[in-house]
Amino acid sequence: MPPLRCVFLASVLVMAASATAADALGVNWGTMSTRRLPPKVVTRLLTDNGFKKVKIFDADARTMEGLAGTGLETMVAVPNDLLAAVAGDYGRAKAWVHDNVTRYTGFDGGVDIRFVAVGNEPFLRAYNGAYDRVTVPALRNIQRALDEAGHGRKVKATVPVNADVYDSPPENPVPSAGRFRADVAGAMAEMVKLLNRSGAPLTVNIYPFLSLYGNDDFPLDYAFFDNSNSGRAKPAPVIDGKINYTNVFDANFDTLVSALRRIGYGRLPVMIGEVGWPTDGDKHATAALAERFYKGLLRRLAARKGTPLRPGARIEVYLFGLIDEDAKSVAPGSFERHWGLFTFDGRPKFPLALRGGGGGRPAMPVPARGVEYLSRRWCVLNPDAAAAGDERIAGNVGYACERADCTALGYGSSCGGGGGMDARGNASYAFNAYWQAQGQAEAACDFQGLAVVVDDDPSRGACNFSVQVVGSGAAMAVAAARTVAVAAAMALLLVLL
Repeated sequence: MPPLRCVFLASVLVMAASATAADALGVNWGTMSTRRLPPKVVTRLLTDNGFKKVKIFDADARTMEGLAGTGLETMVAVPNDLLAAVAGDYGRAKAWVHDNVTRYTGFDGGVDIRFVAVGNEPFLRAYNGAYDRVTVPALRNIQRALDEAGHGRKVKATVPVNADVYDSPPENPVPSAGRFRADVAGAMAEMVKLLNRSGAPLTVNIYPFLSLYGNDDFPLDYAFFDNSNSGRAKPAPVIDGKINYTNVFDANFDTLVSALRRIGYGRLPVMIGEVGWPTDGDKHATAALAERFYKGLLRRLAARKGTPLRPGARIEVYLFGLIDEDAKSVAPGSFERHWGLFTFDGRPKFPLALRGGGGGRPAMPVPARGVEYLSRRWCVLNPDAAAAGDERIAGNVGYACERADCTALGYGSSCGGGGGMDARGNASYAFNAYWQAQGQAEAACDFQGLAVVVDDDPSRGACNFSVQVVGSGAAMAVAAARTVAVAAAMALLLVLL
């Protein structure tokens, strides 16, 4: 074959592989924010950055209207608190499919719905079995309703599970010994059988960051795909027969594959519903480590390397997540509000190779367009206020942090651990976070006369005092998060003052 023709053919093959990898890349769009960006702004952010797929956690009307006509392949969700209803009453399942799938297929160009997520990590250990008996019946009823409504060939029901539904026995902690957790093994086997029958994939959320979080003995490099960037000796691989596992993602994924093989469904397609790295709220939640993680992940997807037990496999992945959510529960950790590839207002945090499936050169993603901000003003501790030890300051900081996001103030976070911020600076940050969340309402910057509005930006170094966006408030989201935020805020006070 002539050299020029060889080069041309190779280029075509590379482009085809990159396009396939890019088509497999999606992202999670969460909306637990005090002030939400308009849905049309977010969908433009998605399309500007080449995303083809998006996963949402409900079927909120405003979100669905924003997705209409975009061509984005969409996964909508039945929330956990509805699982019992759709499991116990097929009529409720039919109504849900009509209201949240059928209704939008012809709406203003239509929403291209491809999956229905039945619950979100319903078998999570932390739920203490609350959804164990209703998840599979809910899955069965939703898929049946999709089939009867004429959507079944295009739209598949799946259940996003956390990686804690499978493990390896302590006496043989290698991927090939993978098995489903004893208390949910029966439910998982029944669920997998249903998925195989309908042609739907099993969806699993894998978080290498969580292997590292809270475990100082976990080797840092094992959480990444390059396994060599830290400057220290590489961690010893996990040796499983003839396979050497050099990163936790591959080991985790193949543990699931082994668990599936054990029950006779080793070839069932597996989709990654969530995978990502946070950028604040913990000493390992930094933009630099997030960039390193995504760089390796996107290269892996572009190369179609697969994993040792599924070499060369095309893995469909939804990154987690699109934008930061300042009203999420912080029960798992302060990092929960900082998973976004973009800040709350749609500004990119670090370079990414999103186009071409990660095979190209990393570049800063396209920021959100058309974002409207509140006035460039900040609410801070009045310089003439009483001394920092005044109990009124501590009480008001606690009040503010119960109702707004103060996670950046924690130890190891962008505003914590020294960084030039003293107790008065911490108080100013808390006051401003609350005032911005309240839409800069005049009465919200008072705090018993301790606060004042200023025009000079008090941000310092990596600690950013945000100005909020002009968007719709998510009062319900804030209320839902507040119950866990109270305890977290009180804990923060020990660090702040």
